[in-house]
Amino acid sequence: MTSVAHPIHQQEFVKPDGRPLTLYGLQPIVVTSEIPSPSPEAVDARPVMRWHPLRGEWVMYAAHRLGRTFLPPPEYNPLAPTADPEHPTELPRGTYDLAVFANRFPSLTLDAPEPPPGPAHTRAGVGACEVVVFSQNAAGRLADLSDAQMSLLLSVWADRTSRFAAGGIIQSVLAFENRGVEVGVTLHHPHGQIYAYDHLPPVAMRMLDMARKHHSETGNPWLADFVAAEREAGERIVHDEGAALSVVPPFARYTYETWILPARPVSLLSELTDDERDAFARTLKDALLRLDALFGVRMPYLMTVHQAPLDAPHPEFPLHIELYPYLRAAGRMKYLAGTEQGAGEFANDKFPEVAAAELRKVTLEDV
Repeated sequence: MTSVAHPIHQQEFVKPDGRPLTLYGLQPIVVTSEIPSPSPEAVDARPVMRWHPLRGEWVMYAAHRLGRTFLPPPEYNPLAPTADPEHPTELPRGTYDLAVFANRFPSLTLDAPEPPPGPAHTRAGVGACEVVVFSQNAAGRLADLSDAQMSLLLSVWADRTSRFAAGGIIQSVLAFENRGVEVGVTLHHPHGQIYAYDHLPPVAMRMLDMARKHHSETGNPWLADFVAAEREAGERIVHDEGAALSVVPPFARYTYETWILPARPVSLLSELTDDERDAFARTLKDALLRLDALFGVRMPYLMTVHQAPLDAPHPEFPLHIELYPYLRAAGRMKYLAGTEQGAGEFANDKFPEVAAAELRKVTLEDV
């Protein structure tokens, strides 16, 4: 399928409490109300990080997050455009497709003050946390975006990553979406988050190490070899757009875990061509629709977008999206129990080949 380049429009604003807001659209941005904020008071966040000496990783502490919004009624949805100026939300009324703003309850901030000495190696929680609102439709899903809007979202993630990279402080960016109360969602409005770290978190560091090892041993990018092997095997591919594909990986930890990958090895979303980005977007949408159609319910899931660290070029790192569905069967949740939490090794009830076959058989009409 040949893609059509879509113009990307964006406009910057400052909220009454000082937080930045960026609106993105496929059409020129039109704002028809004041730029709102649920509170005019500036965010006073003092996140702290403490070092875990046995796991070799940082733990974030952000006591101010205890007051964040929790499952409000629809009339008090903070992610919907403001309907009543007396009860402002995070977003203005107007014409735009997606919005990004600094989180009112961040776990990390770029200006985090240095904390007093703690009982462990303690430092300021330096980084950034952003909210990405996928749609003005409070009852919708990420999968309800049009193909063009889904491609726009990939461009937005790429844009935010490039902005953080330009600042020189951030070393790793993770875009993600939690969906469903089963995975701890506190707002039903379709949205995701971006966490930007001033260090390499354990997962990014481990992925980079293993990708480097593969490249050193074979001379090939891991992503190129993986895509070639899965296409040759055929049994775990769910959907193939040519320039992008979805796979239940042969090492899946969750029963219907699905990865969305570009066919050409790249390390950052910004490295995709227009055609590749559109194919990637269509493949992501297809994967999300299949998960919802699988059992006829909105699948609770965690989606994570993995890009290369930003401290230097890492062409060996494989750009990809991972979807972790939390239903292992109709009405049955996958809980992380003893071996997963205690040992870090997952137990899966179904072979990936079987799960992929079930996802391929799903009918997407009227999902």
